[in-house]
Amino acid sequence: MQTSEGIKRRLETAEDLRSIVRTMKGLAAATIRQYEDAVASLVEYARSVELGLQVLLRHRPEVLTALSRQPARRPGIIVIGSDQGLCGAFNDQVAGFYLEQRASGEPEAADRPLLVLGVRAAGRLEDAGVRIAEVLTLPASAALVTDVVHDLLERIDAWRATGEVDGVDLYFNRPYRGAAFRPHREVLLPLAIARLQALTAAPWRPRAAPTFASDWDALFSAIVREHLFVTLHRAIVESLASENASRLAAMHAAERNIDDRLGALRGEFHLHRQTAITGELLEIVSGYEALTQR
Repeated sequence: MQTSEGIKRRLETAEDLRSIVRTMKGLAAATIRQYEDAVASLVEYARSVELGLQVLLRHRPEVLTALSRQPARRPGIIVIGSDQGLCGAFNDQVAGFYLEQRASGEPEAADRPLLVLGVRAAGRLEDAGVRIAEVLTLPASAALVTDVVHDLLERIDAWRATGEVDGVDLYFNRPYRGAAFRPHREVLLPLAIARLQALTAAPWRPRAAPTFASDWDALFSAIVREHLFVTLHRAIVESLASENASRLAAMHAAERNIDDRLGALRGEFHLHRQTAITGELLEIVSGYEALTQR
């Protein structure tokens, strides 16, 4: 039978756990804000890159014809998950989404290189029998995302140099309606022809279009690389924001469960103490009656 001291120790343990959960909840909320600010800053950067592409393509629109005649894609895959736990079904969702897309795609897609950001997502995919080429760790803050993006761009260049792939697909969780998120697939390479055509046809505002003095090919290559940089950067930041949103929701649910458990333990403790006090009083009354009868 449970003693009062045993129930009291369980209460103390539950209160310590609640304190930890509340701390993690606060950290997740603060981190989400950090990544949301990073996403907002990338919007203007991406717009500047698109304007640069628009200027260059207006000078040489025949490039779009050459790009539209590219052969069927053989993309390499990048899946972005998490390194940390306690984030609910975050990794299960992105891994499951990739497996569904892979099952409905081409049979030879299983032989293409797969790079995973986050050991937790990599573990889910390995459990499903997926062969992973490489696993990288995620940055610990928004300030470190740039280094990871440069590393990814170098690895993509190495993929393309071997001729094994001619494109790259990204799989990651993207924020959706506030604190929710959902898995998303984005084609990093080749560039979306429809988007480039829309940029070329769009009017330039203001009317005086800018000019440039550098070599067109070198400038186009540099701006395309900036486009890849900002797309990868945004995908990682959005994934990290979704991870912390999932962790915040998981900690909120854990806090409710702990509060319910604390209420039950407090009720059990008070009932046990009341029973013990009642028993002691009955013993005193019985002893008094026994002495009175004597």
